[in-house]
Amino acid sequence: MEQEQKRYEDVIAGRNAVMEALKSGRPLDRVMVAKGDRQGSIGPIIAKCRQLNVPIKEVDSRKLDFMAQNHQGVIAVAACKEYAKLEDLFALAEERGEKPFFIICDELEDPHNLGAILRTAEAAGAHGVIVPQRRSVGLTSTVYKASAGAVEYVPVARVTNITETIKELKKRGVWVYGLDMDGETWCRTDMRDAMALVVGSEGRGISRLVKEQCDFILSMPMAGQINSLNASVACGIVLYEVARQRQGIPAINQ
Repeated sequence: MEQEQKRYEDVIAGRNAVMEALKSGRPLDRVMVAKGDRQGSIGPIIAKCRQLNVPIKEVDSRKLDFMAQNHQGVIAVAACKEYAKLEDLFALAEERGEKPFFIICDELEDPHNLGAILRTAEAAGAHGVIVPQRRSVGLTSTVYKASAGAVEYVPVARVTNITETIKELKKRGVWVYGLDMDGETWCRTDMRDAMALVVGSEGRGISRLVKEQCDFILSMPMAGQINSLNASVACGIVLYEVARQRQGIPAINQ
């Protein structure tokens, strides 16, 4: 029981508690409601979530039972930090006097991967990470721990639609690089200009619509029997290539 409580320490359970969290403006990653339950105060909670653009997820009541007692059919998962806006990421780049350097996570689901990406992004000098509202891990306590506190320094913007966000970035002069198979070798590509790196989900990679919006596709030679790397590992390799290029550190053969 102690391990279970520790695992779900970012949970807010019960109708009154969730509504007060929504009213107070506390950062929430998502709100989960039991399937088919729309009685009483559940309706106003859902309406408030939509007003505040907080994702709502219908789940089996047994999942709620596992996460908390006396949940009354609704649980909110608190975010470890408030989400940024896309404009905040551009503002950080401008404040540093640098060209924008972003990471886009396309439906990444493992909190340890997102945490690791945030940690490397901070170390490599990125200006922010972009995640979608739906079908994606958010800023949970597990992400915070996996990031080793990097969440405090790297703004994370949560957007409604990744494809539309990429279109907006491109309009603002940002080149978009997708990390996927059958692309250009990652270290042969100039990434010193304003750029965003797209990392796909653990199982499916980059979605088709997102891939079609990328200006370049980057790949890594695979010499073993496994044909792909962990998402956060692959991302980290490319982030440090970007850092090398931007800092003007020559490659060994130059």
